Amino acid sequence: MEKILILDFGGQYNQLIARRVREQHVYAEIRPYNKVRLEEVKRYAGVIFTGGPNSVYDQSAPHFDPAIMTLGVPVLGICYGAQLMAWMAGGKVSGAEEASEYGKTCLHLKGSLLWKDIPEESVCWMSHTDHIREIPKGFRITAYTDKCTCAAMADETRKLYAVQFHPEVTHTVYGKQMLRNFLFDICGCTGEWRMEDFVRRSVAAYREKLQGKKVLLALSGGVDSSVAAVLLHKAIGHNLVCVFVDHGLLRKDEADFVERTFREKFDMNLRRVNAQDRFLQKLSGVTEPEKKRKIIGEEFIRVFEDEAKKLGKVDVLVQGTIYPDVIESGAGEASVIKSHHNVGGLPDVIAFDEILEPLRELFKDEVREVGTQLGLPKELVWRQPFPGPGLAVRIIGEITQEKLDTLREADAIFRKELEASGAQSNQYFAVLTDLRSVGVKGDARTYGCTVVLRSVTTDDFMTAEWTRLPYEVLEAASNRITNEVSGVSRVVYDITSKPPATVEWE
Repeated sequence: MEKILILDFGGQYNQLIARRVREQHVYAEIRPYNKVRLEEVKRYAGVIFTGGPNSVYDQSAPHFDPAIMTLGVPVLGICYGAQLMAWMAGGKVSGAEEASEYGKTCLHLKGSLLWKDIPEESVCWMSHTDHIREIPKGFRITAYTDKCTCAAMADETRKLYAVQFHPEVTHTVYGKQMLRNFLFDICGCTGEWRMEDFVRRSVAAYREKLQGKKVLLALSGGVDSSVAAVLLHKAIGHNLVCVFVDHGLLRKDEADFVERTFREKFDMNLRRVNAQDRFLQKLSGVTEPEKKRKIIGEEFIRVFEDEAKKLGKVDVLVQGTIYPDVIESGAGEASVIKSHHNVGGLPDVIAFDEILEPLRELFKDEVREVGTQLGLPKELVWRQPFPGPGLAVRIIGEITQEKLDTLREADAIFRKELEASGAQSNQYFAVLTDLRSVGVKGDARTYGCTVVLRSVTTDDFMTAEWTRLPYEVLEAASNRITNEVSGVSRVVYDITSKPPATVEWE
């Protein structure tokens, strides 16, 4: 299978680059720059150097063997990756405030195969202070901006290309076309990466790999674990035991919906564990978000261990980990944004021979496509994302039963109002803050909780815009929450995009 290697130099957009490549039906693999040997590069159809926060002229910054440019494998450097290519090839890179560019920038193109079917002038997304001051021998400048004399360069004889801007973000108008040109016209890819092939290969591989083994799957009822469950069920049938842990942190009526769906529609070997009291006790007094996630992650594993003992020997634990979980938990060179309970939250010692993560290399949209291929109902495949730790990371401060009940009701009202309105949003939910404020109900003074409504629009969940919901929707939700949910005196709407915020509050 043809593959593109994405060398990770620490940029937060690295997973987005991979996603853009896979959108073209070419498989992309992100690997840390310091864990790839030069001889391995020859196996790839092309290489992409990612962005990063460092300066290439700093000797402690991440570098790679310059011999990569002599292998004949096409290379595309993006932002830091462009500067690294220039530096490795003998050019000069320096920092200058007057050359800094951030945000949308007018880009002027000169002839290059990378610009096939793209106008000579368009808009790109810049984010840099350092710049290529002098291009290396054998290269020529192929794009410029008003501030940056070298916005792109190329040595087309050696199939080496570098762009100072970010073609992977939607703000670069022709970014997808640029990446397509690199993949198909420069790397010679054919676009053979298909989800139906992934399903077929995975089912066949796991049928062989797990033959005769008892497998335990952590089923949360979310999209990821649900798709993983059906994929493994298709491979090994009732040798898969799905353990659904009702930790008391789910949305309103969600636990019953999950049980009903998988028992009745898929005839799965499902065990529901009611562990609400156990999780609340462990979370008692805990307010720090990362600690909540770690506690919930470990308790999940302990519950599975307990269930495994009842089942006899269990060989493999399956989890619904997906690629963004891995990236945001600090895999590779990117900074840790938050620990995911099935990645960064695992305890050091677990009582299973093996942990299997069949969706670990897939993005959310790819997971949904796999679910569709497997025949999951639309209402489950297209459910909005829900964090593994559940409502615990949508309650600011200590978790109590009273707070959970309050948030469940507020969240259900907001979701119903938004869905009834027909407004478009990719994720929407309520957050219960630890703030209290004065209110008035009837003639009496109240001192109640503050609920935050959150709604975002995105196509990748790595960046997101806050949704411009109609005022009527927000008004209806606010009126209902303050009138119907005991203890809530104020409702506010979050208008922060990602970045600088994350989608979730914790």
